[in-house]
Amino acid sequence: MRKIITLQEFIMDTQAEFPFVSGQLTRLLTDIGVAAKIVNHQVNRAGLAGILGDAGSENTHNESQQKLDVFADRTFMRILTAGKSVAGIGSEEQEDYILCGDQGKSGKYVVMIDPLDGSSNADVNVSIGTIFSIFRRVTPMGESLTDRDFLQRGTEQVVAGYILYGSSTMLVYTTGSGVNGFTLDPAVGEFFLSHAKMQFPETGSIYSINDALLSEANQATKSFIAGCRETPEVGFKSRYIGSLVSDFHRNLIKGGIYLYPSTKSHPHGKLRLCYECAPLAFLALEAGGAAEDDFGSILEKLPETLHERSPFYVGSVHLIQGLRSCWMENQ
Repeated sequence: MRKIITLQEFIMDTQAEFPFVSGQLTRLLTDIGVAAKIVNHQVNRAGLAGILGDAGSENTHNESQQKLDVFADRTFMRILTAGKSVAGIGSEEQEDYILCGDQGKSGKYVVMIDPLDGSSNADVNVSIGTIFSIFRRVTPMGESLTDRDFLQRGTEQVVAGYILYGSSTMLVYTTGSGVNGFTLDPAVGEFFLSHAKMQFPETGSIYSINDALLSEANQATKSFIAGCRETPEVGFKSRYIGSLVSDFHRNLIKGGIYLYPSTKSHPHGKLRLCYECAPLAFLALEAGGAAEDDFGSILEKLPETLHERSPFYVGSVHLIQGLRSCWMENQ
C-alpha cells in the first residue's frame, strides 16, 4: 500500500537535502499552501459569493481586474506578510513591490507571484491558477530591499511553482531537485503527494497557441505551426485553453509545447518575465523540458523592470528543438 504523504510532511522530509533550506523557507512554503486553500475555497463558490466578473478597476498593465484577482492578491499578501520569512513581495497585480515587516530589513526571501492567472476564465468555469517563485534576498540582512532583490535572473530561483484550480486543485513545485505535485483533498483540507517526480514525456504531440496571433506572429512560429499541421502522420493536436497554468500543466502531463510569440503588436512579447515565464521555465527545466524566448534561455534573462514582458516558448525538449530549428532557418 502506497504511503500517504502530506505537503507538510514532504516539505519537512526533503528540507535536509538542500543546504540552503532553512526553517523560514519551510514556513514560507507552508504559508503558500494555506493561502492556496483559501483562494481555492472562494474560487469554488465564486458564483454563489458574488465574486465573479469585473471588479471595476485596472491593474498596473491597464487590464480590467476581476473580482477574484483582487481577492487572490489580498489573500496571498495577507498570509505572506504575516509570516517572518518574506522580506518583500512582487505581485503581477501591484505596480511596485511590497516591503514586509520593518521595510524588508528582516526575512530571508523575496516572493514573486501572479495571484490568479487566467481569472476571466472563472466566469465560464474554466481552470485558472496561481504562479509563484521564491528568491533569496541579495541585500544584507538589516538593510532595506532594493530593486536588485526583485530583478534577479531565473537561474537564481530557489523555489518555483503553481497552484491549479480545476476539477481538482493541485500545488506543483520544485526546489531545484525535481518537480512534485500535490492534490487537495477537500474532505480533510490537506494537500497530498499525488504526482511524484513529474517529467515531460519524451514524446508529445500537443501544440498550444492562440490561433488569432498567427497572422502577426514571427516567421519562425508560423513555420513551426505549419510544420505541425502538415505532418498528419505524427498526430499533432492543437489544444489551447487560454489559461497559462492549465495549458502548461496539460502539456507537462501529456507532452507538448506552449507558444506565446512575439508579434507585430507586441514585439517584446506579452507574458510577464518575472511572474509567469521565469517560474514556469524553472519548473520545465526540472521536469526535463525546456523554455526559451526569441533569443535563447528564459532563465538567463536579467529583468530590467518588474513587469517586463517576454515571448515565451515552453514544453517538451524535442518540440523546443524543432522550434529552434525554425528560428535558424528563418534568420
